Amino acid sequence: MTIAEIKKGAEQKMQKSLETLKADLSKVRTGRAHTGILDHVQVDYYGTLVPIAQVANVTLQDARTISVQPWEKKMVQAIEKAIRESDLGLNPAAMGETIRVPMPALTEERRRDLTKVIKGEGENAKVAIRNLRRDANTHLKDALKAKTVSEDEERRAQDDIQKLTDRFVAEIDKALAQKEAEIMTV
Repeated sequence: MTIAEIKKGAEQKMQKSLETLKADLSKVRTGRAHTGILDHVQVDYYGTLVPIAQVANVTLQDARTISVQPWEKKMVQAIEKAIRESDLGLNPAAMGETIRVPMPALTEERRRDLTKVIKGEGENAKVAIRNLRRDANTHLKDALKAKTVSEDEERRAQDDIQKLTDRFVAEIDKALAQKEAEIMTV
């Protein structure tokens, strides 16, 4: 593997880690309704756990309410139960064949809890970035042992990978700061 391939592979994987973090952060509740909040809620559908989106239509009714329209009438109770028992702190209300999920206003304590959650997500993303750096450096050392690159090239490549790592860690910090500001605004 060449130095360019190692750098390119590390950068692509780091970019994927950053995108995954941003997707996870978008699911954190900020008081406004967002259909992505229910993405990871699993419903018991004839003995199999499936995401809500596979058994119902999830839409926004207004800025603070999500509407869930099951495709089968008998799924209303199962979906309502799954949403209530999720760790999201939501209280769904069945109205005929539709389930309304109002977004409660966030308390100061809940906001602080959410900032702890996003900081944990950010730390996990940073660990993933650092692991990718370690893997890239291991590939460089292997190339040095195989004598396909010189010591100077290997050292320069390690410096480049460190700069790449620093750049992605800074982007993670920026994304976390934005999300924290979004959560803490009342």
